[in-house]
This record gives sequence, C-alpha cells and structure tokens, in this order.
Amino acid sequence: MDGTLLNSMAVVERVWGAWAVRNGIDPVEFIKTVHGVRAVDTIRNLELADVDPEKEAHDLALAEIADVEGIVEIPGAVAFLNSLPAEKWAIVTSAPLDLAVRRLAAAGIPTPQLMITGEDVSAGKPDPQGYRMAAERLGVRPEDCLVFEDAPAGILAGIAAGADVVVVTGAHEAAEGTPHLTLARYHDIEVELASDGMLSLRQAL
Repeated sequence: MDGTLLNSMAVVERVWGAWAVRNGIDPVEFIKTVHGVRAVDTIRNLELADVDPEKEAHDLALAEIADVEGIVEIPGAVAFLNSLPAEKWAIVTSAPLDLAVRRLAAAGIPTPQLMITGEDVSAGKPDPQGYRMAAERLGVRPEDCLVFEDAPAGILAGIAAGADVVVVTGAHEAAEGTPHLTLARYHDIEVELASDGMLSLRQAL
C-alpha cells in the first residue's frame, strides 16, 4: 500500500522523523529502514532501552492516522485497480487496519474486498505469511500471484511466498538496483482477463 499504491512519504518523514529525533536517532538514515516493515518490528529491532515497542507503535499509528496531508496515489493506481476484477486483487500491508483505511481514503483509492494488515499476521514482512494468507483467501496459489512492492522487506516476502514481483519506484528509492521489473507509475501497464480467468499485464501502448 504505502509506496506501492500511494505515496505517504511526507507523513512518514514528519511522524517517524520526529520520533527518531526524540529517541536520539538520525532521522534521515532511520527513515530508509522503515519501509514495508511493521512499526512494532522496526522499533523492536532497535533494542532501545526503556522503550515499549508495542506502545510506541500504537502511538505512532495514532499520529499517522491524524496526519494525512500530502498523501497521494501513485500515478495511475486508481485507474489500474478499477480495471481489475474486485475478487482478483488484495492489499497486503504492514500497516494496522485503521491506518490503512485512512490512507487509502486520503489518496482516493478504493478499499479492496480483501486486505491483510500487520495485525492479521504473527510475523510481518519479510516473512511471507501475509502474502500466503492473501493468496489462500483469493483462492489461488501464491506462485500464480503477482506482488507489487516498493521495499526490500516486501520484495523478500513476495519471493519467499513463491510469487513474481514488480517493484514500484514512484514514491522512494528503497529498492533501488533491484533485478525485478520496475515501474514508476501505473499508466505504463494494462491488464487483460484471459478465458481461463487468469490476469495478464502488458505494457501500455
């Protein structure tokens, strides 16, 4: 979702940047590490003394829910999603549900029929649990799925699930240099529905 369907970098820099400063962390370098990972996991990995990762993640989520200024869709994302059959796509996000819904609405992006959030899994990205869960609920094999990702943790999760991966680069450069197919905007691709019910993508003319 973040960095893949919508650009929330302005909020991330404000909220997470301020949190980093309060905790004596270089915000510029720190923000490079937060993409695609659950907040609680990001904070836990820092091993900060006297910091409760779950409480901090909860407080950060509330701050992010309150701040949606500057959130926009990745160019062409809404039109692309509207071209997909509703039962054939899902969002797998590290964000909690309330934050995900808030940001989708702020960017004018439709809420999918199926959304797996950071609260639905016991292990967040790069663990593949979320993508495997989404594939199961969509009624398909993970290897028949195409994952759109923007960050190393998400790319690793998609690969570990057995899916193919497309890297979206329109919001930031966290996955710069990836060997996967990349796109900066969704205007560059079109979707077709085959007679067997499978979707295929092609470069827009």
